[in-house]
Amino acid sequence: MVAKINTGSSLYGAIFYNQRKVAEGSARVIGGNRTIESAGGDTENAIQRTMFAFEPYLAANKNTEKPILHISLNPSPEDSLTDAQLEQLAADYMEKMGYGDQPYTVYLHEDTGRRHIHIVSTCVREDGTKISDTYIHRRSMDACRELEEKYRLKKIADKGEELTRAYLRKADHKKGDLKRQVAGILKSVFSSYKFQSFGEYSAMLSCFNIEAKQVRGEHQGVPYNGIVYLVTDDKGRAVSPPLKSSLFGKRFGHDGIEKRIRWNASEFKKGNWQPKIKNQIALAMADSGGRQKKFINLLKAQGIDTVFRTNDEGCIYGATFIDHNTREVYNGSRIGKEFSANAFEKLFNDPGQSPFEAPHRDRHHGQEQASTIEQLFGMFDFGADGPPPEEQDEDEMMPVRKKKRQYKRKINL
Repeated sequence: MVAKINTGSSLYGAIFYNQRKVAEGSARVIGGNRTIESAGGDTENAIQRTMFAFEPYLAANKNTEKPILHISLNPSPEDSLTDAQLEQLAADYMEKMGYGDQPYTVYLHEDTGRRHIHIVSTCVREDGTKISDTYIHRRSMDACRELEEKYRLKKIADKGEELTRAYLRKADHKKGDLKRQVAGILKSVFSSYKFQSFGEYSAMLSCFNIEAKQVRGEHQGVPYNGIVYLVTDDKGRAVSPPLKSSLFGKRFGHDGIEKRIRWNASEFKKGNWQPKIKNQIALAMADSGGRQKKFINLLKAQGIDTVFRTNDEGCIYGATFIDHNTREVYNGSRIGKEFSANAFEKLFNDPGQSPFEAPHRDRHHGQEQASTIEQLFGMFDFGADGPPPEEQDEDEMMPVRKKKRQYKRKINL
């Protein structure tokens, strides 16, 4: 089980998020402590009833900046727990974390392909004192391990992997509820995959049968940019009407994606992450024999998806690689000029112009093999400190031109 603890200042925001899900039919109130259960009815009235239980606690301490707790408990999709068991699981967790006597409401969410619970509470006691959050994440991990034993839940080693694994399946239009399917995938890939352009973002989503399109226009003389999403089949053909990004939240719209792109690009330039798949791509190019399908399958077997973009004549004008192992997305030219669209166009569609040939494989000549490939491609990188200087961004390699001083002639009249 994975627990995520968020603190905030807005009680209304935390309750509204969950109660809105209740109103939409994708969540239910399954329990709580010292609160009035808001299982149905008008959303605003339900929110007010829930907030009423917290008022004495929040009024007693107005100095704590973030007194609101919003906790999610995520058992593995392979775990099968009843509503009653999930309610007791929440109570046990809150007790172990020191919040057992606090007011809290437990919501069961079923909108992302897995059953998980959200708990809204406060870290401020009724007498105004604040419950200590020292080593809160370590204590949370210990509590999860104990509860895994008690409820015989699957033990989880990788928190990030577990939170996204269940959602990273292809969208299937035959299963219906496309909004929920798309929402689950977007939430998972947006925060876990690194991309530096809209093209890379769109190519990544295509691996999950989702197409992202930019929409530009003008409304009352004011230009606007927007994003729509479509579900596709396995051949990339749209099988759903366009879904506006506003259905899923601001961060999946134009401004939100641009913000994420700027952040990822900044981290890339700082060297915080670099391509690690250069060697695999080079080997696949050598072993493909100039056959595009074989090249794609060789990389797919290693957890790397390849997306080629072609024009009406079938010429390749774009190549993107999605490394699902590191969750990084790269246009080929970002990895190196040897992996640009033009290189693949020559490799697959103009073999006579391609110098690539698969080297002889022999278990007794592993060193010769690597040397041969290196000579053929000139692009192997066996170092661990990122790309060599000759593969830096072209912008960084450009010499800085000194500005010429401009002199203005003074004219006396």
